[in-house]
Amino acid sequence: MLLGLAVQTQSAAAHESGASLAILGVVEDVLIVEEGVVLEARMDTGATSSSLNALNKERFERDGEDWIRFEIIDPEDEDARITLERPIERIVRIRRHSGDSQERPVVRMEFCIGDQLLTADTSLIDRTALTYQALIGRSHMAGHILVDSGEEHLRAPNCAADDQ
Repeated sequence: MLLGLAVQTQSAAAHESGASLAILGVVEDVLIVEEGVVLEARMDTGATSSSLNALNKERFERDGEDWIRFEIIDPEDEDARITLERPIERIVRIRRHSGDSQERPVVRMEFCIGDQLLTADTSLIDRTALTYQALIGRSHMAGHILVDSGEEHLRAPNCAADDQ
């Protein structure tokens, strides 16, 4: 009953603002806008923030700011890597279920998810042992996306060129 009320409340808020919520599956293709790379991602309403697979992380300074260079696995060739660079927004400490904590760099990422062009903080972590290179959390989805947990790949990334 509470879930129904929450969905009605969020849908009403979106309706009042003139926005419509996209309904997507639990797994969707998402476009990393700046590099034009499409990754398969898990849409995780249980996660507050998004995370992205990041290999060979290297921090450096550019114009007096902290940046990070990292690699993702090329979705078209798992033996190849694609290099990305972003300014570091902050470092977060994540407490794991085991009780250990881990520090992760956080960067701003712009994703095209369905027809939604969304920017939010994304933590960088080695996700190679996991099924998906990207996990999209509530920070990217809130107010824009509803997840149908019984579906996958409902909408390919298709953001209008003038939105980018």
